[in-house]
Amino acid sequence: MGRVTRRQLTDLPGTLSLLIALVLASILAVLAFGLPALDRAVPAERPVAAGEPYRVAAGVTIVPPDGASLDATGTRPGAERGTALFRLGRVQYAIGVEPFKGDLTAAAVRLRQRITGTSGNQVTGTHLTVSTAGGLAGVEGGYTAGDRDGRYAVFVADGLIIEVMVSGDDADLERALPRIDASTRTLRYETEK
Repeated sequence: MGRVTRRQLTDLPGTLSLLIALVLASILAVLAFGLPALDRAVPAERPVAAGEPYRVAAGVTIVPPDGASLDATGTRPGAERGTALFRLGRVQYAIGVEPFKGDLTAAAVRLRQRITGTSGNQVTGTHLTVSTAGGLAGVEGGYTAGDRDGRYAVFVADGLIIEVMVSGDDADLERALPRIDASTRTLRYETEK
């Protein structure tokens, strides 16, 4: 066995620092290149169970349309607030739930202002009353967003606002709307016990 010299002992902290730096650089490389690659490898769209209610947030559920998939990039489940983004081909169907202090009129004004606050978006026509199979009363309307058209609906229940936004090009939207309207009628709010 050899002897450790004084020079080797003085070089030890530098060697350890170099090893630590190499380990940290390796970890950062994995984070910088490996995780994005893994993220791209996992599909954003996931199938949903046909006919089964999907929990959005705060006791709000909806039965997705037949043939829809859940887009994980725009879905944020939560206890008090959440969003579910479904896709039917190129049509987007989003349901958002969050706490709200106001009535249905205030909720409709808020949603229309948010729609028109985006450059190029316009609300078209007047809004109409709508209700779900579970008895939630709401307001619905239409909008244009450049090359896409859309529909919106808004409901208020026990301090919550429930917003439904649908968008797609004319042909795709026309084919998907009957299934989306049927899905929107399944929207339910149940207080959690």
